Amino acid sequence: MPSKSSARFAALTVAAVCSVASTIVLTSPAHAESVRIHDIQGTTRTSPYAGQKVADVAGIVTGVRTYGSSKGFWMQDPHPDADPATSEGVFVFTSSAPKVAVGDSVTVTGTVSEYVPGGTSSGNQSVTEITKPTVTVVSSGNAVPAPVVIDARSVPAAYTPAGDPAANGSVGALTLRPKKYALDYYESLEGMNVQVADARVVTGTDPYSELWVTVKPYEHPTRRGGTVYGSYTSQNTGRLQIQSLGPTSAFPAANVGDTLTGATTGPLDYNQFGGYTLVADRLGTLKGGGLQRETTRKQSRGELAVATYNVENLDPSDGTFAAHASAIVNNLRSPDIVSLEEIQDDNGATDDGTVDASQTVNKLIDAIVAAGGPKYDWRSIDPVNDQDGGEPGGNIRQVFLFNPRRVSFTDRPGGDSTTAVGVTKVHGKAALTASPGRIDPASEAWKSSRKPLAGEFVFRGRTVFVIANHFASKGGDQGLTAQYQPPVRSSETQRHLQATEVNAFVKDILKVQRNADVIALGDLNDFEFSGTAKILEGRGELWSAIKSLPASERYTYDYQGNEQVLDQILISPAIRRGGDFAYDSVHLNSEFHDQISDHDPQVLRFRP
Repeated sequence: MPSKSSARFAALTVAAVCSVASTIVLTSPAHAESVRIHDIQGTTRTSPYAGQKVADVAGIVTGVRTYGSSKGFWMQDPHPDADPATSEGVFVFTSSAPKVAVGDSVTVTGTVSEYVPGGTSSGNQSVTEITKPTVTVVSSGNAVPAPVVIDARSVPAAYTPAGDPAANGSVGALTLRPKKYALDYYESLEGMNVQVADARVVTGTDPYSELWVTVKPYEHPTRRGGTVYGSYTSQNTGRLQIQSLGPTSAFPAANVGDTLTGATTGPLDYNQFGGYTLVADRLGTLKGGGLQRETTRKQSRGELAVATYNVENLDPSDGTFAAHASAIVNNLRSPDIVSLEEIQDDNGATDDGTVDASQTVNKLIDAIVAAGGPKYDWRSIDPVNDQDGGEPGGNIRQVFLFNPRRVSFTDRPGGDSTTAVGVTKVHGKAALTASPGRIDPASEAWKSSRKPLAGEFVFRGRTVFVIANHFASKGGDQGLTAQYQPPVRSSETQRHLQATEVNAFVKDILKVQRNADVIALGDLNDFEFSGTAKILEGRGELWSAIKSLPASERYTYDYQGNEQVLDQILISPAIRRGGDFAYDSVHLNSEFHDQISDHDPQVLRFRP
């Protein structure tokens, strides 16, 4: 998914072009108004006054932001017009800490600006602001306009109109229809004082003191309190991001299924890290939902348990080894084979040419033993330095852990970072030319991305081929609240190439041995309903086993309140046909504020 930047607060709706500090003038009431806030906002996403100077725009201050680079305040006209498409609120960018207070009646002279959070290349919608302002405080202590209540009845079921083909798919110039489309409804409230009440939390609080709630608790619900993202055409319209104008130390540490009881009130903003955001000056009280981390069952003697787990840039300096070990031993119940993603080299992000990860892996193995688990053995192939993407210098790669008391690894020499593994026939059955080996590492499909790691295992006399994957991330895709609708998913082009490569390799195995047990698993960075998954599955060569779960349980990751599938285990026809397999998405990370990884591990159990 898109990377989490430590500079998020500094980037919130920053109107960088407006560096002139505001001027505060205490005076008597201003002269007759000319332009009102609803005139500035207009009936589309872009102001009819964009780029123009406006004078003596009147409003009541409803919120003040003093942190980051987005310093300023929101003001709202207490005398709205009759058009539901025109917002009565607007953000005034001051660049330095504003010298106004909530409840001040002010007039503002400045320039109307349409600022695009994240830049125009992000595809985000623009925020209408007044910049380079001169602010006149008319009076203080005034009542703030009553908040607009956002609830299940007010938010439309349809998500967004299609963009204008003549404008490259942009919705920016389309007339808002707030009673028909959710994004139009939120846009019609941009800058206004809004409220949600008794809102269910659908993400854990993140490191940037923000969380997501839903005002539609029955919209695609999970049994654990979240909201499932199940298709490109089935959006969750009730999701809304919550931030706070108060100190971060006071922000609630929430998990999925908790509730912000009472009223949460503040201006409605739009930012590059999630779109429409209630920036609260009053937060509801957190009521815990009692969510517990899940534990899967232990595999039986005749079952092979295979897991995938993204351990999120694990390197020897991390403090999460004991927690990851406990998760593998106690929550995953010590699977026979574990495909690990995002194992970094021995000095982590230090970019000095180190590629070996023996210290990282052995530290985890030792922690697993200390947690009461088996002494795992492991196999991997070091990447070429700085060629596999991820955190610069980290050299992330996939690693196989396996319990040698339960399963053996078939070692065949020849596998290295640049040599392509192939498929051959040995005694009438499929075999890898190198084990472990990497699939076509020179292909453009794997440029600046992790190459798949293929290995050959034996369980109770039966060969099982396992392909560990970590496909290209979704970085660069336009967000769901983008001005371009439907948003462009540019990153999937590379994942489609990657899926084609892996499917072709599986085909090679099945051509030699139709009944071969083949598993392709890992962090695929794409959904079970995506084009990537369909290409991987091909014409039945593979099947994503998470689809054996009820739709409400299909998720491995929680992004902006959408619980979704990024991690998958795909199985060949021999495994699927028997029907004697069990799949579990073990929810122990994605729903919690104190997660040790942002991914939930997956476990497949079957009888080879």
